[in-house]
Amino acid sequence: MKNPQPKEWRSEEWSQHKIADYKPYNFVDGEGVRCSLYVSGCLFQCEGCYNKIIQNFNYGTYYTQELEDQIIKDLGASYCQGLTLLGGEPFLNTEVLLRLCKQLRKTYGDTKDIWSWSGYTWEELQQETDDKLALLDYVDVLVDGRFILAKCDLTLRFRGSSNQRIINVKESQKMNKVVLYYPEDELLSTESEG
Repeated sequence: MKNPQPKEWRSEEWSQHKIADYKPYNFVDGEGVRCSLYVSGCLFQCEGCYNKIIQNFNYGTYYTQELEDQIIKDLGASYCQGLTLLGGEPFLNTEVLLRLCKQLRKTYGDTKDIWSWSGYTWEELQQETDDKLALLDYVDVLVDGRFILAKCDLTLRFRGSSNQRIINVKESQKMNKVVLYYPEDELLSTESEG
C-alpha cells in the first residue's frame, strides 16, 4: 500500500478521464437507490482491493458528455437518492467529477446527495490540492481511508475495513473536526478499543 505526501499525487498528472463503469439505480453504494460512477485509476494499491483491475488509469472508456447527460437524467428519478463516486480513486479524477458534480447541483440543488469513497483520509484531504478540496466541497458523505486487509470486517456498514470512517462532510467542515455520519459508529469503535 502506498502513502502519498501532501500534494504529491496530482489529478492532472494521473487521470486519463476514463470511467471503469456506471451503474444506475443500485442499492449497495450508500443509502437509498443510487447512481454509481466508478472512475479508473488508483495509486494506493491496497492489498485485497476488490476493484484491482481499475487501479489502471487507462482501464475503461473515456468520460463523455453523453454519459454525463445520462447520469443527470437517471438522477432525476423520484426514487433515486443520489450519486456515488467510487473507483479507482475519485480524488485523482477531479476534472471529470467536478464537472459532473457541478451539473448535478445546477440541475437538482441539494435534493440529491453525493457519496464518495476515497483511499485518502479526511486529514490527508485537508492538506491536499485545491481541486481535491473543491470536489470534497460537493460531497455530502465521505467513506475515507485505505482498505486494510488485516482490518477487514464484512459486517461493517458501507466499509470494508474497520479503520475506514463514514463522515458527514458538511458537519465536519462546519465543526472543523471529523463528524461521523452515523454517530453510533463512534460508540462501536470506542467499545471495540476498550
